[in-house]
Amino acid sequence: PSRILPPLLLLLLLAPGPTAPCSPPQPNATHFVCTEPTLSTFPAGLPPTTLAVSVEFTALATLLPTALAGLPRLQELHLSSNRLATLPEPLLRPVPTLRVLDLMDNLLADLPTGIFTAAGHLQHLVLRGNRLQALQPAWFRHLPRLQWLDLADNALTEVPPAIFHPLSSLHSLDLSHNRLATLAPDALAGLRVLERLDLEGNQLGTLLPAVFAPTPALRLLFLQDNKLQTLPTGVFVPLRHLHVLDLSGNRLQALELPPGTMLDLDISGNPWACECPLLMLLRQAAPQLTASRNTLCASPAHRRGQEVAAVSRAGDTGC
Repeated sequence: PSRILPPLLLLLLLAPGPTAPCSPPQPNATHFVCTEPTLSTFPAGLPPTTLAVSVEFTALATLLPTALAGLPRLQELHLSSNRLATLPEPLLRPVPTLRVLDLMDNLLADLPTGIFTAAGHLQHLVLRGNRLQALQPAWFRHLPRLQWLDLADNALTEVPPAIFHPLSSLHSLDLSHNRLATLAPDALAGLRVLERLDLEGNQLGTLLPAVFAPTPALRLLFLQDNKLQTLPTGVFVPLRHLHVLDLSGNRLQALELPPGTMLDLDISGNPWACECPLLMLLRQAAPQLTASRNTLCASPAHRRGQEVAAVSRAGDTGC
């Protein structure tokens, strides 16, 4: 579930591609696709009718500030799997109606401060698989319509407080496979309509008690493969609409759950203490446990190796 793709416009899939890689488009063409591995310069001369451009899996390493000049109707720009290490700050100024920007799997270690100043219509931004080490607040100040933000597979070590606050329309935030060891108290401030948050594969050792208070609409939360040892009491209480919670592959012995929801829950790969607090919680909340065969007791000794679900259902636990 943590690999669900965004509902992009996918205009590129609705029209036939050119007959050969990088063949010149027709004068009134609306789509341009190029996947020529040897391409090293962004194609020039695209018609002003162009709505979607895909230049992917090429040797493209640089873009001129004027690369998108003359494309006032551009809505989608796909530049994934190239060799881009930097972007010119004025790049997006000629394309004010841009809605989708995909920069996945490039070499970007930073972005210009004002790169998105003129991109107020942007809805989907994919920066997955780059080398970003820090987030700049200026990137997100002018993106009130952004719905999907993918920052996975970078080298981020922190989420500055309230950095996402301007993103009042954001529905999905992917921060998986970074180097986050903690989340600041206001790391998620302003994300009132956020429905999906992916924090898989970081280094989170703990969570602050109120970290999810700003995200009451959250429906899917992925926290697997971190270093969580304990969960603060009530940490999930604000999440009354949560439907999927993945806590697998951590170091948890005790569990916290959101109140009164029909929950798909993965807690496999943790050293659970199969004692009354855990067993009673599971019995009362009755979540739908996935991967139950890998959800095992680590203690007490007489229950070690038994399935948590089976123990919680048993009538002779003494709880």
